[in-house]
Amino acid sequence: MRVRIEKRLLPSRWMTLSVPILSLALALLVIAFVFWGYGVSPLLAYKRIFLGAFGSLYGLSETIVKAIPLMICGVGLAIAFKALVWNIGAEGQLLMGAVAATWVALYVIPDAPAAVLLPCMFMAGFLGGAIWGFIPGILKAKLKANEVITSLMMVYIASELVNYLVYGPWKGAEEWGFPYTSKFPSSAQLPRLLGTRIHYPTLILALLLAVLVYVLMMRTKLGYEIRVTGENPEAARYAGMSYFKTVVLVMLISGGLAGLAGVGEVAGIHYRLRYPQGISPGYGFTAIIVAWLGRLNPLAVIPTSLLFGGLLVGGDAIQVALGLPVATINIFNGVILFFVLGGELLTRYRITLERREK
Repeated sequence: MRVRIEKRLLPSRWMTLSVPILSLALALLVIAFVFWGYGVSPLLAYKRIFLGAFGSLYGLSETIVKAIPLMICGVGLAIAFKALVWNIGAEGQLLMGAVAATWVALYVIPDAPAAVLLPCMFMAGFLGGAIWGFIPGILKAKLKANEVITSLMMVYIASELVNYLVYGPWKGAEEWGFPYTSKFPSSAQLPRLLGTRIHYPTLILALLLAVLVYVLMMRTKLGYEIRVTGENPEAARYAGMSYFKTVVLVMLISGGLAGLAGVGEVAGIHYRLRYPQGISPGYGFTAIIVAWLGRLNPLAVIPTSLLFGGLLVGGDAIQVALGLPVATINIFNGVILFFVLGGELLTRYRITLERREK
């Protein structure tokens, strides 16, 4: 017997819609065995997760809070992945957006009114993330460097830079020795929905970005070039499309959107720059799964980000209620990513077993 793999010319609509759902269902089935191994009823665990994330007003609001950065990063990653540019560094780009916004809020124009300061923080955050995405992008486009490695290494550089700032020159004198900067002035703080931590300007921005990026991808020349480059790079070059321009642009946009997510976290949640894990518990990495589960469709990223926001909130609930370890959510993410990518492979390629002729 031999395995034969051939590319599908055009996957059926039924397959395109059903495979992500089946992939998620299989992942949840496998994770059920993990719960069982810990001596916890899978049904009880899933019930706790659902009720923790969606069973109360507080849980729902926290789910939305965590969905905001996942949505913004996921939309940006969908652009890069659509062009077959594997940006794995959204976590670092998010952190650099947070750094740039903090710099503007505390050291550039701290006395400016909110109408000036907040837009400047978002612009600085976009630029900070875009620059952090540009570096691996230019290395790939110019030197053929592997962007998976370079973008991932940039995450660690960004993380250590944040540590240096909050433990060093930006450490707030009034923070009692904790690794935080001084608190942002009130004009640099995003408003929240009453009684929640939902910083609604960033939520509105996230939803608008999903719609705008969908229009960009489906209705513009740049979006067409991105899609063609992702489907067939050689055909794109033959048609006169600049591979260099496409790679650099998608990394700039993808990194810039992740930077906006970082601005939302420091200006809408913490009101200061903190140590890296305090700003983002892995939003940039989880957004990879969000983008793939949404099949790289910016509009589909909206519900998938809510799903994973709920998993993060529900994961906290099962740690408290059932005594499961913190790594449980990492297992969730890893298993789901494995099955989602496997489903994507089966959607793109037909795998058959053939008997070898004697």
